[in-house]
Amino acid sequence: MLKLYIANKNYSSWSMRPWVVLKQAGIPFEEVMVRFDSLEEGSVFKNTVTALNPLGTVPVLVDDGFAVWDSLAIAEYLADKFPEKNLWPQDRLARARARSICAEMHAGFTALRSSCTMNIEASLPEVGAIVWRDNPGVRANVARIVAMWTELLEQAGGDKFLFGDFSIADAYYAPVCMRLRTYALPVTPLISAYIDRVCAAPGVKAWIADALEEHDFVVFDEPYRLQP
Repeated sequence: MLKLYIANKNYSSWSMRPWVVLKQAGIPFEEVMVRFDSLEEGSVFKNTVTALNPLGTVPVLVDDGFAVWDSLAIAEYLADKFPEKNLWPQDRLARARARSICAEMHAGFTALRSSCTMNIEASLPEVGAIVWRDNPGVRANVARIVAMWTELLEQAGGDKFLFGDFSIADAYYAPVCMRLRTYALPVTPLISAYIDRVCAAPGVKAWIADALEEHDFVVFDEPYRLQP
């Protein structure tokens, strides 16, 4: 059976992506949680993950002893291994566009990712308001995401997922949906409705439920909690 090594569900956005792909598609796998104790060399997290992936990062997919790391590489591996699941859109042009926006997520949106780290159990509108006011990079990132999703949703019919049926692209942007909700960043009604649909998708819903059950405070992921 496939094994997927992940970190805390409340915080680990990169772990979320392939986990949701697998769960949503109904592909059997074994989850192996490696808690974020520390990202320093010699920590339990680093020692465990480095034994599988020389970069020492999650997620890592292990298939019959063969390890695949990096969420996008894992998504492509799963699409190749399970072609009947149609993890990417079936139309060639739509598939190319889906890969393009996943690559854009993979390499970009650094202001949003660094200023609004994923924290599913939290509600931080006051933090989001300050970030929105003071960080033009976050405003630019969100504007690009809203424009991208709006175009794709309108092409898909408005009340569906980015390419009609749920695909790797939706799983890839699911952590962005989490951030937009946690920090209450301003979006249009069309985008808000899409976020609701993503959160209600079985794979995403299951991840959120597990994240809410963790109750595991990781200091380096929530420095603002240490302020008086």
